[in-house]
Amino acid sequence: MRTLAVIPARLGATRLPRKPLRLLAGLPLVLRVWQRVAETTVAERVVIATDSDEVAAVAGAAGAEVIMTAASHSSGTERVAEVARLPEFATYDAVINVQGDEPFVSRQALLGAARMVTDGGYAVGTVAVPATPDILGNANVVKVVAAPDGRAMYFSRAAIPFLRNRDDAELQRAYIWQHIGVYAYEWSALMRWVDLPESPLERIERLEQLRPLGAGISIGVALIDEPVRPGIDTEEDLARANRDWTAFTTG
Repeated sequence: MRTLAVIPARLGATRLPRKPLRLLAGLPLVLRVWQRVAETTVAERVVIATDSDEVAAVAGAAGAEVIMTAASHSSGTERVAEVARLPEFATYDAVINVQGDEPFVSRQALLGAARMVTDGGYAVGTVAVPATPDILGNANVVKVVAAPDGRAMYFSRAAIPFLRNRDDAELQRAYIWQHIGVYAYEWSALMRWVDLPESPLERIERLEQLRPLGAGISIGVALIDEPVRPGIDTEEDLARANRDWTAFTTG
């Protein structure tokens, strides 16, 4: 199965200005993500998609494959779709979207998402990890409830599944899954996703994945068991990542 990985990168982040070019262990963050995805060997090709000449110059000088994309995209998904539409990528079996602020992304996560598409028969694949009940009250942590076969039923910032009867607490714990925002798409599903209008549930929850789910596009969730390493959105996140980087890369 041929798999393409695309890393969307833009300079417009507000919480961490110039995020793709901020340094993580001495290298721009976007290059750390590119290196990480490449070394997992999950994807046949790894591309950085950007609308910034500066990001393109830095990435190209390091040997990364870079594709310039439109500045008008409202999401990384749209940027990934622009790359996937190019004739040279139209024959790939799966397209993986790896956010440009996820330098700790694991091979298990990338492979899990991709296999939901290439082997599981889903139009979209993503990943979750088993979590403890303390995440349920945290609106910054996205939860997903899936059917026994892995089919996503709903994503939410709210407490799902909600515990109505304390006698069912043990059963609930088995279904508390924390969503990890890595996506793989069947090519046609990606094109359909970005052509869909914003859905009401997406707008209410501010969760983009509710758009395809509500339109009947099947999303498979691979449940993996590994520590959650958050992405980099703030100065504090970047400082933490720099502290953790050596231990992470040396295993």
